Amino acid sequence: MLMAFSKFYFLLCFFFLHHFYLTSSESFIGVNYGLLADNLPPPTATAKLLQSTAIQKVRLYGADPAVLKALANTGIGIVIGAANGDIPALASDPNAATQWINANVLPYYPASNIILITIGNEVVLSGDQNLISQLLPAMKNMANAINGASLGGKIKVSTVHSMAVLSQSDPPSSGLFNPAYQDTMRGLLQFQRDNGSPLAINPYPFFAYQSDPRAETLAFCLFQPNSGRVDSGNGILYTNMFDAQVDGVRAALNALGFKDIEILVAETGWPYRGDSNEVGPSIENARAYNGNLIAHLRSLVGTPLMPGKSVDTYLFAVYDENLKPGPSSERAFGLFKTDLSVTYDAGLSKTTVTPSSPKTPTAPSGKPTTGAGWCMPKSGVPDAQLQASLDYACGQGIDCGPINPGGACFEPNTLASHAAYALNLYYQQSGKNPWNCDFSQTAILTSKNPSYNGCVYPGGST
Repeated sequence: MLMAFSKFYFLLCFFFLHHFYLTSSESFIGVNYGLLADNLPPPTATAKLLQSTAIQKVRLYGADPAVLKALANTGIGIVIGAANGDIPALASDPNAATQWINANVLPYYPASNIILITIGNEVVLSGDQNLISQLLPAMKNMANAINGASLGGKIKVSTVHSMAVLSQSDPPSSGLFNPAYQDTMRGLLQFQRDNGSPLAINPYPFFAYQSDPRAETLAFCLFQPNSGRVDSGNGILYTNMFDAQVDGVRAALNALGFKDIEILVAETGWPYRGDSNEVGPSIENARAYNGNLIAHLRSLVGTPLMPGKSVDTYLFAVYDENLKPGPSSERAFGLFKTDLSVTYDAGLSKTTVTPSSPKTPTAPSGKPTTGAGWCMPKSGVPDAQLQASLDYACGQGIDCGPINPGGACFEPNTLASHAAYALNLYYQQSGKNPWNCDFSQTAILTSKNPSYNGCVYPGGST
C-alpha cells in the first residue's frame, strides 16, 4: 500500500511540475521594442498585442514615457536603458543618476514592472576609451540611486555587450574575453556579481552564417537536423549555433572566475528580407530560427554547459524600424507588422505550443512518400547523436509525454527507446517525407511496427 501511495505521489508531483512548467516557465521569452520608425502603432495597441502572446518581458532602448505607461499593470517585465550619451553625466555626478531614476523609474514603478536598467549599448567595443572608463562609475552611481529610492534588489543594473568582446569562442569551451578588455570586463563583472545582475550579450547566429554560408552551417544556425560540431576541448556535441555561442560566453565567464554570474541574451534574431547581396535573409529562415529557438527555450533543455534551464532571451524585434540605417536586413527583423498582424508564425501565441514545422534549408530531391512505415534510429548510433536527435524532436513541440516518467512508453527507460519514439513521432507529424526521417543519416524508415504492450507508435500505411 505504501509503495502504491509513493508511486501515486510521484506521478502527482510529476504532472503538477509538468503543468507548472507549461504555464509558468515562459518568463524567459522577451522581445526588443525599438522605436526608430515613423509608422509604429500606438504603444497601447502594442501592449495589448504583447499580452496576447507568450512574451513576458520587453527590452526598451530608452525609457519612453508613453511605452512605460502603456505597459503598466500588464505584468510584463520591462528593461529600460540609459543611452551611451548619458554615461558621462551619470559617471561624473551621482545626482544625475538620482535625477534619471526620478524621471524614468519612480513615476511608473511598480505599475510598470521595471526589472533592469542597462547602461549603454556595446560600449566596450565603441573604441571610445574615455566612455569605456566611465561605464563602471556610471553603473555604480545608478545602482546607488536605485538603493536611495529603496528599490535595491528589485531593479538591477547591467550593460549590453556584443559577442565581439570575446577573442575566441570556437570551440565553446575555449571561450575567452579579449585580453584588451579583460581588466575592464573584470571590473564590470565584479560589480555585477556584487549586485546580482546578469551579463547581457547579443549573440546572432545570422552573422555567423553570413561568414560561413554553407548548407550545413545554415542547418546548425537554424536548429535544424545536422551532424553537429564536437567541442574538441571537452567532447561535447553541439547541434546548434545559439547554444555554442552562449556557452562560449559561459566559458569566458568561468575562465575569469565568475561562474556565478547569469547570462542574459539581450538581442538575437534573423531578418526575413535583405538586399540581393546579403546571404541568409528570408521568411523561411527567420521563421525557422525564431520558431525553433522558442521551441528550444520552452524545452528547458538548456545548453550543454548550463543544462536544465533556459537563458532569458530577448528576440529582436517587435516591429521593423524603417528609419534604421544600413542594409535592408537591418529594417526587416520585425516579428509583427505595423497593422499588428504577424510577419510569420514563430509560435509566440499563448495558444500555440510550437510554430509550424520549418522547412529544411534545401529540400532533398525525390518524391514525397505516402507516409508508409515508421522512422527508427539506425543501429550503432552514438548516444550523443541519439540525445541530440531526441532533444531536437521533442523541442519541435511533439508530445513527448509518453516517454516521461509515468508515460506509456517510459519503459524501457533507455535513451535508444526514448529516441526511437521521439524520432518517429516527429516524422509522422512533419510531413512523412524522407527528409523528415534523416536526422543526419542516423535514422531509417521501416515497415516493422515498433509498438509494444501499451506503447503505441503512430505510423503505418495511409
